[in-house]
Amino acid sequence: MKHRSVNDRIMMFIIYTLLILLGFSTFYPFWNALVVSFNQGMDTALGGVTFWPREWTLENYSIVFQDSRILNGFYISIMRTVIGTLLSVLLTAMLAFAMSKQDLIGKKFYMVFFIVTMYFSGGLIPSFLVVRSLGLMDSFWVFIIPTLISVWNMIIFRTFFRGLPDGLMESAQIDGCGHFRTFFRIVLPLSGPVIATLSLFTAIFHWNEWFLPSIYINNEKLLPIQSMLQQILNSNIMSEQMSQLDSAAQARMSRMQSVTTKSLSMATMMVATLPIIAVYPFVQKYFVKGVLVGSLKE
Repeated sequence: MKHRSVNDRIMMFIIYTLLILLGFSTFYPFWNALVVSFNQGMDTALGGVTFWPREWTLENYSIVFQDSRILNGFYISIMRTVIGTLLSVLLTAMLAFAMSKQDLIGKKFYMVFFIVTMYFSGGLIPSFLVVRSLGLMDSFWVFIIPTLISVWNMIIFRTFFRGLPDGLMESAQIDGCGHFRTFFRIVLPLSGPVIATLSLFTAIFHWNEWFLPSIYINNEKLLPIQSMLQQILNSNIMSEQMSQLDSAAQARMSRMQSVTTKSLSMATMMVATLPIIAVYPFVQKYFVKGVLVGSLKE
């Protein structure tokens, strides 16, 4: 093993120390939110709850899962994430496959047109008018249709497709495959890493996005879980929840006197965050290969 000099050891010590501090500063807020969600709200209000719950309780989660609005928001978020991710990745990949063709007429014009949309947009009011004219107000599809195509993801897909061997495409054409059959039977099966990576990024966007519902949705039954969480964080809804729970739940709440808005919001945050975090281990192995695809020079 190569002997390290004193300067190298000092540098390694500084690097590892900084990485540990960075990791701690990133992980601690999430851990503290988890701790508060399992701690009695009135006890949390006294302060001092940091690394471990002082007064264990499941009442915060009990109230969250008894609230039909939060459960409905959870369902809307799941449907939006699944449908939005599938359609967005599929259509973006199809567009990228077409843009990767060298013989595509007007390809430079299309690329300039797409890239301009990455830097300039009509703004909020024109977008609102377009959505309203399409009849998407108070509709589930307002979550899906405006975000179907991602130009950035298209560029990454396009770079990956252009790196595939030309012999595969030529062999497919000789065997009588059209563009659609080539795309679905050859290109997509070879695109596992980039599909997995961009699918995760798209899913995270759909799961965490709360701004669109605040503009286009007035029907409370169509609000996703993130919008419900945003309402909880911005207003005191304890009295609201008391009026909407059944009589047994109200009696239990009046007896325990342990739930506060902060503890309830932390429990809701955990319910909204853990599902998308659980997806990471399944696609982590694709990250390096998938993300680096878009950084390769053509």
